[in-house]
Amino acid sequence: MTSVLITGANKGLGYETARRLGELGWRVFLGSRDESRGRAAAQKLAADGAHVIMVPLDVTSEESVAGAVRLVREHTDRMDVLINNAGTPGGGVNPADATAKDIHAVYDTNVYGPVRVTHAFLPLLQAADNPRVVMVTGAGGSIAVVTDPGQAVSTMYELAYTSSKAALNMITVRYAQALPAIKFNAVTPGEVANGRFTATDMNIHTAS
Repeated sequence: MTSVLITGANKGLGYETARRLGELGWRVFLGSRDESRGRAAAQKLAADGAHVIMVPLDVTSEESVAGAVRLVREHTDRMDVLINNAGTPGGGVNPADATAKDIHAVYDTNVYGPVRVTHAFLPLLQAADNPRVVMVTGAGGSIAVVTDPGQAVSTMYELAYTSSKAALNMITVRYAQALPAIKFNAVTPGEVANGRFTATDMNIHTAS
């Protein structure tokens, strides 16, 4: 059975990914910072026939990440796919007003979080035959997109979120270069990230 861990999987894109992979018969480790929401999401997926295990996981906490590894090891000796999906938009603070504290709060989830989780799960990933790591990024992490006047994000003057995704893109590339036995990909969900299809607190529940 193919095993996947998805961070931030109790809602939105992470939940939908868990649902679809569950339908394919994968063993889904559903990572959730909020344990009650995670349990509710896991129970809903299990009721539909998915093989799902809820994993309490706060990507900003080394202790929580270590606990997630221990829990996963109780069920499998390998991890085929890791999806670093957990993220935060931050407060959309204008660059002129943004402080290092504002930026650190976003980076702790969007940048340091994927590094914490990836590093902790490397032994399990390396035990798999064809391991993959997926980093969920965004168009705002592309310098080419942000500097294109034709793109809406070019006039969204915030500092923390877009720069965190740019950092995540580079981290993905460097992992891929250093660990060729593991396939690393950065994916941008496109319209989902723009709030057209998936309503979550990331987009203030504005999906149409």
